[in-house]
Amino acid sequence: LEAQGTDIALAQKALLSSLEEKSTSLETLEQNIYKEIEALQGTKLSAKSVDYQDILQQVKKALGLEVKVTFPKDAFILLADDLLPSEIAMLANTQVQGVILKETSINSHTAILLRASGIASLIADTSKIPLDREILLDSFAGLVVLTPSSDDIQKAKALQEKTKVQKAHSASKRFDTALTHSGKQIKVLANVGDVQSANIAKEEGAEGIGLLRTEFLFKSVKPSLQAQTDALREIFSTFDDITVRTLDVGGDKALPYIDIPLESNPFLGFRGVRLFRTHPQILAEQLHAIFVASEGKKIKIMFPMVSNVEEFNKAKSFAQEVAKKHNIDIRNIDFGIMIEVPSVLFLIDAFNEVVDFYSIGTNDLTQYLFAIERTHPLLKVDELSPVVFSALESVVKQSTKPVSICGELAANTDAIEKLIDLGLTTLSVSPKSIAQTKETIRHV
Repeated sequence: LEAQGTDIALAQKALLSSLEEKSTSLETLEQNIYKEIEALQGTKLSAKSVDYQDILQQVKKALGLEVKVTFPKDAFILLADDLLPSEIAMLANTQVQGVILKETSINSHTAILLRASGIASLIADTSKIPLDREILLDSFAGLVVLTPSSDDIQKAKALQEKTKVQKAHSASKRFDTALTHSGKQIKVLANVGDVQSANIAKEEGAEGIGLLRTEFLFKSVKPSLQAQTDALREIFSTFDDITVRTLDVGGDKALPYIDIPLESNPFLGFRGVRLFRTHPQILAEQLHAIFVASEGKKIKIMFPMVSNVEEFNKAKSFAQEVAKKHNIDIRNIDFGIMIEVPSVLFLIDAFNEVVDFYSIGTNDLTQYLFAIERTHPLLKVDELSPVVFSALESVVKQSTKPVSICGELAANTDAIEKLIDLGLTTLSVSPKSIAQTKETIRHV
């Protein structure tokens, strides 16, 4: 067996062994699985631990073995080492006021999901925070006050009320066009990952979808063509302006049924468009689903992790072959790339000849510019560095095609004016950031 197959087989063996022994102890079940994970440190399984933990929780739920998590009915702050995507979803209908995580980073997928959900969060050593007592969490300043005085609490409540009023003001104008003082119109789109977030984006005043992450379709079990088509069709009905990113796994996003060769650094290996080489059938089905779901609607398809023109040309040709095979007219579909690999910065003139548009993914672009993994718990990437803005400026100046930005930087109130000054006129942000982003634009 190859490394990946061995990893999965060992994890499955541990799970099945526990079940065959009629073990009813959840603690024993988990201990057996995590012993296997610990024994495989340095393999791909350790890099995908979050995904395997999430799958384990789903398996336990299916078997009726999961521990039912109950949250306080009153307001609370959640402390955790890290959170699985499914656990973040569980917080939606609770009174959670914030989350403090120990083993993640501000640019991790977990942190991004929390921000997209509108939940305040920060990174801190949770072992030093006492439980069952009142604390203050200031995610803007990155502070946790363990023993707040009455004055601290009063100031925090005043700030909270001020923020609430500001949000209400921004929300009241969320459907209005975002114009700068000089009258320049800035289009504000949404980054979404499923039908629910697409509907929220519409309610929040988005003018379209600037980034549709399709990974939501590919969970623990490979989706059928029909399942993909139905889900995409529902999302496509929400807006006229939609940009779909093809499957982007690898790095901190992994799937159990996609066998990726053993890599010492997954962020620099088989990610994004590179999967066309090893898993053409999965991407062929996805493209087929996108084509069918669009039903003649003009949409944009964006390929991630493109590093040179040849990769884009091969991906587009592959898409055209899929359309031809199924006799689908795709002349109404635009093809572009997500700019996140630094090599593209030096190839814009060449890309201008073949792409229809660009979308700048600053999350990954920044980590590659500084050679710092964005999920690293100790090292921090400065997304407001002049280096980042210089890179963006070079793209805007050289491009002859539409350019948008869909990274976290697009919603950073300290960056928006600079982005507009560079010439960017389309920003794509999380649904919960749309109203505030529009309001910030109006003050530029």
